[in-house]
Parts: sequence; structure tokens; C-alpha cells
Amino acid sequence: MVLIYSDEKNLSLEMLSKGRELADELGKELTVAIIDGGDSDIEEYIRRGADKVFAVDVDLDNFKVEEYAQILSKIVEKTGAETVLIGSNKDGKELAPRLASILDADCVTDCTGLYMEGDSLVTERIIYSGNAISVSAFTGSPRVVTIPSKLFDPLLEDDSRSGEVIREEVEFDPFPSQITNVQQMECEGVNVEDAASIVSCGRGFKNKEDIKLAEELAELLPGEAIGCSRPVSADLKWLSEDHWVGLSGHKVKPKLYVAIGISGQIQHIAGMRDSDIVVAINKDPDALIFKAADYGIVGDLYQVLPKLADAIKEKKG
Repeated sequence: MVLIYSDEKNLSLEMLSKGRELADELGKELTVAIIDGGDSDIEEYIRRGADKVFAVDVDLDNFKVEEYAQILSKIVEKTGAETVLIGSNKDGKELAPRLASILDADCVTDCTGLYMEGDSLVTERIIYSGNAISVSAFTGSPRVVTIPSKLFDPLLEDDSRSGEVIREEVEFDPFPSQITNVQQMECEGVNVEDAASIVSCGRGFKNKEDIKLAEELAELLPGEAIGCSRPVSADLKWLSEDHWVGLSGHKVKPKLYVAIGISGQIQHIAGMRDSDIVVAINKDPDALIFKAADYGIVGDLYQVLPKLADAIKEKKG
């Protein structure tokens, strides 16, 4: 059996796409685990590819990895899952290795590729800041894998699919550690991970105030958000980390990504490589960003951006 878990529904739906593929190839069932879920549409998981949904209601106010790892290990035992896919978000990164330790299982994190070779599950993950790909093969089970967001597209809903929803109580030992405070991080504007269009700023901008040129362009695009490279956020502090796109920042998958004054180092490319269409604007014709772009404009951004904005306004009438 293939088991999927994430505390983010969208990430679970994305993993269902790959999980369905693996389950079909292995001739196994595909199950989604929900812990402490108040999901009003639990049947959606079945419509999007799951054979079963294993739902556990627990009396926990906040995520505690010690307790969640226990609960998920019990679900693995009850379902007989051989392959466990966990969403690689903040909680998932902490949960997966602890679960693997409890199960005495192998664990590979942040996989960008996942496929079968005979009886072995093979994983691929980016290493050395995107300069190499590590390929590993599991030789036994159970096996635990974490999957980043925006890697797979969810399957379309199929109302004809049928499945089983299992609700059970799972016992666990409370841990003495306590969460004393949870503070919601403030997000500036549109979340770049959800944006349909991203206009991203790099070191080619001379001053913080000049980012207004990018904002004016973004306002002309649907589902817009402002992104940036590492120097703009981490070094210059012109924009918060909410806007940082890259290996150590946010990984995005918009329909349109406009990279302005960004050189195109591999760390940045790793965060936006899955964008549908990439437009690069840079005055250096040899900038690495052009190798990752579908369309490139060689020119001074201070001259290009106003003209590009005017052209879009004219096109929109």
C-alpha cells in the first residue's frame, strides 16, 4: 500500500498524483491519512485518486512531532503501508525522519523524482545547491519519502470514483514538551507560492524605491505577486523573506515568471524552474538567467519596464 500524509490539503492532493501512479504500477491501494482533520470535503481525496481515506481525530491543540510521529506510525501499521509519502513543508520535514526512526525505515527527503525500477523505488533529489542530482534506490520497506510542494499537478476530480473512508481512534503517549505560544507570521500581499504571475526583482535594481517599477508591471498581470532573489531579501533587506524565491526561499510554479535584473544563479533557478513561462530582462546578454528563460529581453530595466507596461496597457485597451 502507498500512504500519503500532509497537514496541508493542497500538498496531499499534489502527492496523490504521483501516489496514484506508483500504486497502479505496484498493484497496490492508495490511502490518504488525515490526522485531527476538520476537512468538510473528505471525499475529494477519493475523487482525486485515493482508494481509501484513513481519518484520525485526536485531542491536540497544536502540531507536536513526537505525538504525530506516534500516530502516523500506528496508521502505517494498521494499513500495512510499504511506501509513505509525506509533504515536505515545515512540519513534514520534522515528522518524516522521526517516523522513519520509529518504523526502522529508510528515509529520503525533498525528492524531485520518484519512480520504480523493478522492485526498487528510486528517488532523485537536488543536491549541492542544484549542481547535481542524487539518485537513491530503496531495497526494503517500509520506506519514507518527503515531497516538496508545486512538484506534481493534482489529478482532475472524477465523480465516478468510489472509495472507503475509515475513521478510527489511535492511542498515543502524550509527551511532556509543551508549546507555549504560536504566533501567525504576517504575509505581505499575495503569497508567491500561490500566485499565477510573479514579477521578480534582482540586484539589477539600484535602489529600493525603484522596485515600484516592478510593482506597476505586476499590477497589470492576473494573480500578481512580487518576488525577489536572495540579495534583495537576505542582504539588502529591500523586501521581506515572504518574497524570496530560490533554493532557500520559496519554490514557485506560476503560469508567468518575469525575472528582472536577476543574474540566474542556480540557487534562484531551483526555486522557479517549474514556472510555465519565464521572461528574463537583463542588460547582460550573457546572464545565466537567459538559459532558463522562454523569452529574453536584453536591455536596461529602467528603459524596458516602462515600455513593457505601456505595451500591456495598450494591448488591454
